[in-house]
Amino acid sequence: MQPDTAPRALAMSDVAARAGVSHQTVSRVVNGHPNVAPATRERVEEAIRELGYRPNTAARALVTGSTRTLGFVTVSINQYGPAQTLVGLEQAARAAGYSLSVTVLDEATADEVRQAVDRLVGQGVDAVLAQATYDAAAEALHHVRTTVPLVTVQSGGAVEDPAVGVDQIAGARLATRHLLDLGHRTVHHVTGPPDSKEARDRVIGWQAELREAGAPVPQHLAGDWTPASGYAVGRDLAARVRGGEEITAVFLANDQMALGLLAAFHEEGLDAPRDISVVGFDDLPEAPFFTPPLTTVRQDFAELGRRAVETVLARLRGQELHPEPVPPALLVRSSTGLAPVRTGARA
Repeated sequence: MQPDTAPRALAMSDVAARAGVSHQTVSRVVNGHPNVAPATRERVEEAIRELGYRPNTAARALVTGSTRTLGFVTVSINQYGPAQTLVGLEQAARAAGYSLSVTVLDEATADEVRQAVDRLVGQGVDAVLAQATYDAAAEALHHVRTTVPLVTVQSGGAVEDPAVGVDQIAGARLATRHLLDLGHRTVHHVTGPPDSKEARDRVIGWQAELREAGAPVPQHLAGDWTPASGYAVGRDLAARVRGGEEITAVFLANDQMALGLLAAFHEEGLDAPRDISVVGFDDLPEAPFFTPPLTTVRQDFAELGRRAVETVLARLRGQELHPEPVPPALLVRSSTGLAPVRTGARA
């Protein structure tokens, strides 16, 4: 009995025979060459579908010099923003006919970032996108030298160039202005980690809007993106309110901290928005289901991904794009309301 043999992999020659064209014509269609008659292209594509042919990406890379793959380096995606940035990039890359090779680092040390970029380049990616939210990653990217285009994402564009990001300062100003327009004398702010450029930009936007309005600028309150840090701040603010301090509006640097803050307020007998209005940032999918539904600033991660991929593909063509920051949007829900009328110190 003859041993079973594995079936032969389909080749371009099989597609050519089915479509009645040359091997070179199939190659032009597969590699997106424009000089193919529409009727011929349709016949080749139909043969590809009928046979279930999948191009050999390694062989195609040898011919075209392109793997049609983009690399992406990011640090821990356990927070909503970085995770959604990854989703937006993957969707945009796929729409452009590219795949995304992802490296997720535990820490944003200079060595880890450099090694991650080097590994991706060694794998033959056409270009690299790197998330540079944290200072260590941004600093490392300053010193990375690659043979392929490198574009940073969500760094705000203040240092790295080219860079693509959501306008964090504008988002913080939207949140602060909304609360001031509701009659609140000032707005307290719970920050993200100090080594996060996004968190610092939100502080800058909050302060700028208060100063422009002539409102007092309170000392900001330290958070770390987690609900636990928001809960701790909420307990502290509740004690200050009980002590007679006028605190009627809080803007938090992300929705997860707002969740913790609202839980603490509930335990302390404070009602949002009757006693204190609350605004978050990010628009988590769960934000409309908080108690109360959370007013927040939405980042358009799909548009961020589109602009990032557009920028890096332009560089592959030898062009320079310097995209404007993606504008955020304020979503008003039930956690914000008119400032309460204060008749005296609260007991």
